[in-house]
Amino acid sequence: MKIEKWELAVILTLSIAAWFSTEARGQTLGAGFTEAGTPAVSGKVYQFAKIADGVYYATSNGPMAAGGNHPIIVNENDVLLVDDGTTPGAARALLEDLKLITNKPVRWVVNTHFHYDHTDGNSIFGPDVQIIGHEYVRKAILDDVLHREPFKTSVGNMANQAEALKKKIADEKDAAKRAALEAQLTAAQADLEQLRNIKPTPPNVTYSSKMTIYSGQREIQILFLGRGHTQGDTVVYLPKERVVCTGDLMESRLAYMGSGVFDEWVTTLDAVKELDFDAVLPGHGVPFHEKSLITAFQSYLKDFMRQGADLRKQGLSADQTAQKVDLTSHKADFPQIQGPGADLRGVRRLYEWMDERAGGK
Repeated sequence: MKIEKWELAVILTLSIAAWFSTEARGQTLGAGFTEAGTPAVSGKVYQFAKIADGVYYATSNGPMAAGGNHPIIVNENDVLLVDDGTTPGAARALLEDLKLITNKPVRWVVNTHFHYDHTDGNSIFGPDVQIIGHEYVRKAILDDVLHREPFKTSVGNMANQAEALKKKIADEKDAAKRAALEAQLTAAQADLEQLRNIKPTPPNVTYSSKMTIYSGQREIQILFLGRGHTQGDTVVYLPKERVVCTGDLMESRLAYMGSGVFDEWVTTLDAVKELDFDAVLPGHGVPFHEKSLITAFQSYLKDFMRQGADLRKQGLSADQTAQKVDLTSHKADFPQIQGPGADLRGVRRLYEWMDERAGGK
């Protein structure tokens, strides 16, 4: 139905703890926020850091390919999940570990966008669970999503990873290291098998611009603020708790750009900055609170667009531009930048976007 208007384990654990210990030690961060920031509970696959009263941030701490991170909103009688993982197995593991913090049923799942690492757990939920997404997300998942990026490349990468692990195992002489590699290979093969047998499952509830859920005393706003990371990004906003869940529209690191609508992405991030929040819970990376990081990513996007356009005018192909573009001036904000160059899928999408603009799309 349609309702109108309506490698992260230890590093991430330490990063989340550091963020909270710096920003929250001995003080209140806003309505409902608590002191201290160490993860509240660790399960077999996921760990849960408490962000505010009934609001948790789930990250993976095992070899399973879990996908993005998950804001979890525990209400008086039910639970809302933001995104549900890379595979049905990851989603089942999340639900199992979730029992460590609540026995309330999951009533809603919000897909922040259509990418597989946020939606491929959809298929495990029965008809009693409302899977909510922007209307574009339903369209994209139904439109041969398994033969599009980023799923297509990711399956190939995982297969390559499994082959590389096999070679390392064959060459490894140390028994303990060999056993660790074998455990990684088992997990990688299990993940690959699930990805190859994914059943794309779209949202069963869609919206166009805004949807509000009231569960007990909690207000949960489901917002489409504009196109950006994809053509149908959802932001989940808790006005009372002053928490915003941005999916991959805004991460604490550089986001994948292979589905981007670049100029609108910059504008949509302005709308995110207009929200009144104390904490951003991104789809990847770590929680953050400063709007200056959003501004820094806008600057990166603008520079990416400008350099891409200039290099194309010089006659360079997308593949050549991906090697030559130099965004190292943004390294202070995004340390993952190690030198010149950019993800090829993002640059190819940039060229497509430029063609779309020239054609009036």
